[in-house]
Amino acid sequence: MSNESNPFDLTGHVALVTGGNSGIGLAMAGALAAAGAGVCVWGTNAERNEKAARELEAHGGKVLAVRCDVGDEEQVEAAMARTVEEFGRVDSCFANAGIGGVGSRFLETDLSEFRRVTRVDLDGAFLTLRAAAKQMVAQGEGGSLVGTSSLAARQGQPRGQAYAASKGALISMIKSIAIELARHGIRANAVLPGWVSTPLADPVLESEGFQRKVLPRMPVGRWGRPDDFGALAVYLASPASAFHTADALTVDGGYVNF
Repeated sequence: MSNESNPFDLTGHVALVTGGNSGIGLAMAGALAAAGAGVCVWGTNAERNEKAARELEAHGGKVLAVRCDVGDEEQVEAAMARTVEEFGRVDSCFANAGIGGVGSRFLETDLSEFRRVTRVDLDGAFLTLRAAAKQMVAQGEGGSLVGTSSLAARQGQPRGQAYAASKGALISMIKSIAIELARHGIRANAVLPGWVSTPLADPVLESEGFQRKVLPRMPVGRWGRPDDFGALAVYLASPASAFHTADALTVDGGYVNF
């Protein structure tokens, strides 16, 4: 589905990005659209969906925004059906939708709060990737599955056990999918963002104490930006990554190694 002389030309390619109406998801969707892909974004906020769609349409390709709560199996199946009805296929899927916890102490965290987070961040990724994989297997032309994990999967996150558990499990799930579906030409990888300025993370990143403690540990001297993930999304969607699967790619400005 691409130009052989330029593996990063995604003309004819269809990419699905959940949580694609803001932050890292929107930046990924924008880069994919700029590379020529048709792009479908799923999100729960209809207003943000429409705003994102208008922004993505500026690249000149086909765009669809679908309202979908990825933690709801019926909504995911309906959204996938709508996506395929509109585009005819799905070639790459970025399971990026996620929520944060309320920051409760571990000893005071209710099971209901734990499950509120895992419902979206783990179950939602499972449902999204499963629906996309079914479509890719049916198409018989391979494809690329990507899950947005987090450094929280590798480092302790105080008051964030549900989030960290979800993101750690996502890496294991992605690797298992990659091994099982390789025979179908489907590859699967996880992306682990470090501290990135997004609507979800900004309340923490903008606090003076956090900046004083953490920013000096950033070798690149700045927080990440959603745009730092655009080219990576294009690479993972494109034939250039045909031999790259079952991996967890850390994009954190060197933070975890400093």
